[in-house]
Amino acid sequence: MALYRAAAAVLSGMERGEGGIKSLVYGSDFPRARQLYALVAETLRYGPVLDALLDGAEMLRVEKKLPLPLAKVLVYDLLFGKGLKCGGRWKALARRHRARLEAELARLKVRRGVSSNEQLLQPESGTGPEAPQVPRYVRVNVLKTRVDDVVEFFKRQGFAFLGTAGSVEDLKSLSGKKFLLDLHLPELLVFPPQTDFHDNRLYTSGHIILQDKASCLPAFLLSPSAGSHVIDACAAPGNKTSHLAAILQNKGCIFAFDVDTKRLATMNTMLTRAGVTSFKLAQQDFLTVDPHDPKYSKVKYILLDPSCSGSGMVARLPLEEAAPSAERLQALSGFQRRILSHALRFPAVQRLVYSTCSVHREENEDVVHAVLQELGSAFRLVNAFPSWPCRGLAAFPGAECCLRASPADTLTQGFFVAVLERCGEEAAVPSSLPATAEENLQQEEGAEPGAAPPKKRRRKKQRVKA
Repeated sequence: MALYRAAAAVLSGMERGEGGIKSLVYGSDFPRARQLYALVAETLRYGPVLDALLDGAEMLRVEKKLPLPLAKVLVYDLLFGKGLKCGGRWKALARRHRARLEAELARLKVRRGVSSNEQLLQPESGTGPEAPQVPRYVRVNVLKTRVDDVVEFFKRQGFAFLGTAGSVEDLKSLSGKKFLLDLHLPELLVFPPQTDFHDNRLYTSGHIILQDKASCLPAFLLSPSAGSHVIDACAAPGNKTSHLAAILQNKGCIFAFDVDTKRLATMNTMLTRAGVTSFKLAQQDFLTVDPHDPKYSKVKYILLDPSCSGSGMVARLPLEEAAPSAERLQALSGFQRRILSHALRFPAVQRLVYSTCSVHREENEDVVHAVLQELGSAFRLVNAFPSWPCRGLAAFPGAECCLRASPADTLTQGFFVAVLERCGEEAAVPSSLPATAEENLQQEEGAEPGAAPPKKRRRKKQRVKA
């Protein structure tokens, strides 16, 4: 029952505007954060369906003491999840209403003209344009395996590999057990929406990371060279940290900060499972870290993904969560300006990536512009990933150097990324990153963009057998 109470508490916190799903889950006392996150995310995804079922079955009219958030998580697991994992009166209560709920579910499918639960998640015809569903993105953890080996593993499990995507349209057409290699990121596999890998042995062993494509952009664009010292300023839950470690080839050092002990413990478990060895965790508010501490004297790269409204996670959040109050936006943007300004005061930093999962200009372009003005000519925006189709809003000259992502334009969660580079000194990496993964590989090999792709270099990794 603890799982369901924790999930209900997260849903209630989101409704009260206390935070987004990630911050509330990892701030919870529940010990298995990933299990809690999955239940909350799926309950949110089925939110409109659950509302319809609860209304039709009149469950809350009968059970007057049952809170709505708790009712939603119980009914989700009863009808759409893996079955109720609790005993006692709540299980008995849910089962009392099971026949009525199942009958209401059957009627809802007939009314919508669908046959499966997943089809219920699609907008009803006549309610406006259908929002594209975000594919399931799977990042291959090259610290433990290789892309080719993972592709072969999935093929042995009955999946059909269609090669490298040529466009976003190719990703939209994925269905069944088909998958592609992403057209932008070289270690990202793309599967149809709702493909579930949480019980797959590659996931449980850390050989693959379930990470949205947009969330992979910050580490990819920071592009630290092997052996570098890097700061991940707001690190939990650790997906971006593990991505940095893979780019660094576990060489150098990642200083990862978070204020919450429990989130750090969860992150440590995740990084250990992923084979990350080049990290140092610190339970500390990054704003209190001294930029002039000698231990950070070699830090040339900083990844900064601070707390935000989470409004870009529209595929998982109720509509009202995408519209935080003006007061909350003001408070968030003030914090984001302070922490970005603080990060740029580390004396050796050459390149910084600032990112949020927010759609709001106040948390994105306005924050970057304010800090650049504050620091004068010390840093500049990098025109990173020129071929990326979605650019920053025209909030100030040069804002088009920033990147945006959205379900409609890039088939990802809503996201914002800005790459800042120190001026007047030798840059840590090229100021304009390659447009595609193929060009990235070509430039590493010394070939001109557009030339025939070089042969792939193969490194010995731990093989995965089916």
